Amino acid sequence: MVALVIVVGSVGFMVLEGYTFIEAFYMTMITVSTVGFREVHELSPNGMVFTSLLIIFSIGTFAYTISAITTYFVAGEYRDLFNARKLERTIDNLDGHVIVCGYGRVGEKAYADLQAKGHEVVIVEKDEELVTQLREGLTPLVIAGDATRDDRLMAAAVERAHAVICTLPSDADNLYTVLSVREHNEEATIISRASQAASVAKLRRAGADNVIMPDTVGGAHMASLVVNPDVMDFIDHIRIQGKDAINLEEVDVKDLPSEYRLPTLGEVDARNRLGVNVIGVKTSAGEFIINPGPNTPLDNACKLFVLGNENQLRLLNRLFGLQTPD
Repeated sequence: MVALVIVVGSVGFMVLEGYTFIEAFYMTMITVSTVGFREVHELSPNGMVFTSLLIIFSIGTFAYTISAITTYFVAGEYRDLFNARKLERTIDNLDGHVIVCGYGRVGEKAYADLQAKGHEVVIVEKDEELVTQLREGLTPLVIAGDATRDDRLMAAAVERAHAVICTLPSDADNLYTVLSVREHNEEATIISRASQAASVAKLRRAGADNVIMPDTVGGAHMASLVVNPDVMDFIDHIRIQGKDAINLEEVDVKDLPSEYRLPTLGEVDARNRLGVNVIGVKTSAGEFIINPGPNTPLDNACKLFVLGNENQLRLLNRLFGLQTPD
């Protein structure tokens, strides 16, 4: 807008007063800036009228420009733009993160547990007021918008995500989100919430690896507290411990060269060597072995379910990574 005023003023002085370009440009600048220098030449009546109109128009233009610039910086638009660019750069550097779609009661709990385990988490939430609260008080890694939209999932780097948790209140929205996630990332683990039993099979067919019905899980947990209260208290006690206490974790047996493969659980001797208790094994065929004995065979694609503190689990992971424990 300011450039237009300068161009119009310069052309006007050249046409009406016969000024050279330099003279016309100079007259335009001293007129719109209202510095009060003398004219290059005496103005004709037409030139006086044009100068008056130029002054009136330029005052409005500059007032609007100053107001827009002030609003941009003072009202927070610059800050919002800066934060948006910073968020984009941060997410561009993420790989193997977890995306939580929907920050309701279920999503809030999922986020808290993932954070406690040290995972990088990106939240996708469409409630703008909630997005502002999350960014100011919890984490800057929040994508504003509907998780059913592909562009919002792409903004969360869904193609590089390790897992996606869909906790939207509508089964239809969760179904659509699962389809979109699976389209962009065939390897990601997708966990979806379901409200209706009829939606479970549909969500699995759409690509969800696990489907959770919070009401069913909560009811089963309550019933177990009646039937086996001490067992459930013990399990809950393990789940809520901090990182320095005993936790139940899964450990992958890595792809070891043949000369390092461990044929049986007894040869690992995790209990005596590291203080870790192996309470279960998931074989490469997907079968579960509960309370495995020392003769339980292992291969390079199975998983161990172990009880141990953070340091013990770290050493066990390093053992399977062909590194010598400290």
